[in-house]
Amino acid sequence: MKKVHVLFHDGGGGHRNAAVALNTIAEQQQRPWDVELIQFQEITDRLDILRKLTGIRIQEQYNVLLQNGWTLGSVYLLRLLQATIRLFHGPLVHLLEDFWRQKPADLLVSVIPHFNREICESWNNVYPGRPFVTLITDLADFPPHFWIEPLKEQYVIAGTERAAEQARTLGHDDARIFRTSGMILRPDFYAPEDLDALAVRNELGLQPDLRTAIVLFGGHGSKVMYAIAERLDAEQMPLQLILICGRNEELAAKFRARTWRMPVKVVGFTKEIHKLMRAADFLIGKPGPGSIAEAMVRKLPVLIESNAWTLPQERYNAEWVVEKRVGIVLKSFRQVVQGVRQMLEPVTLAEFSKNIEALENRAIVEIPEILSKLLGEPLQRTPE
Repeated sequence: MKKVHVLFHDGGGGHRNAAVALNTIAEQQQRPWDVELIQFQEITDRLDILRKLTGIRIQEQYNVLLQNGWTLGSVYLLRLLQATIRLFHGPLVHLLEDFWRQKPADLLVSVIPHFNREICESWNNVYPGRPFVTLITDLADFPPHFWIEPLKEQYVIAGTERAAEQARTLGHDDARIFRTSGMILRPDFYAPEDLDALAVRNELGLQPDLRTAIVLFGGHGSKVMYAIAERLDAEQMPLQLILICGRNEELAAKFRARTWRMPVKVVGFTKEIHKLMRAADFLIGKPGPGSIAEAMVRKLPVLIESNAWTLPQERYNAEWVVEKRVGIVLKSFRQVVQGVRQMLEPVTLAEFSKNIEALENRAIVEIPEILSKLLGEPLQRTPE
């Protein structure tokens, strides 16, 4: 069996989700691979300068910023992080080399940004010629030194033409770039559902015949969700909400402690987002690549915002939504009432739904074939 390492971290939920999705589909397809998911932060803890100063890991500080909406000026924080990584380039490479020697594999896949230069160099120093792949979990790169590096040893899997073009700009030729039809998602997002939307709403205690929005701001929720719900409730919109608070128990408790005029369902951390999306007509959330990709597969238009507080690597996502005409982009969620009114117009909702139907994301079956090719295996026909 071939040994495959998948390197991820928990700064945001998309990286772990991509790693788990890849492992799950490999098992379902009975690939002759031994896939191991490796938490990058655990390898590099001793070089985590912020942890030494504050006692909190970098990925945990990132999640706190997202949860509280403290993202204004995030471009400068990002560049400071990248400068720190460059400062510790040598020690990072040596640390990773030691790890690879103890953990040999035939293929290394990275689903994390920022560190791909260090990962690629260390891997090729220990195992020259063995493929290193960066699987981008954003709709586009945010150069320089975010996802794609000008290193000839790096393979790039890109889910959009924008990301593929960025790889070409950095000198990668088509033999090193693999273009997929979208981002990788967990296989359960593709599974046919036995229940229809009305049945799922009934199960959740919601009104079966009322328009429904799922409010999703990642696995740690966001305090902006409460402000959104307040504005919609005050206007007595003909709407009900599924509020995904994730691991943010304080936010969930705050929602449950209030009496709402509109029907709401408060949900904590769950692995059934795909099922909850079945009950919704559209999604309200931040312009995260994972939630947008999930919404597209589940055929949901999106209502998102893009402004100075939006993470720099997510700003293109809003452009993509406008370009594909699959949702509405607000300057601020202070305008959420107007946005929802527009979304609830039958003509608008029908147009967005038609455009989403034209999209087909098959990355979940395309990516294993790419990795198989890099491992030198004969191509196999994947199930439709």
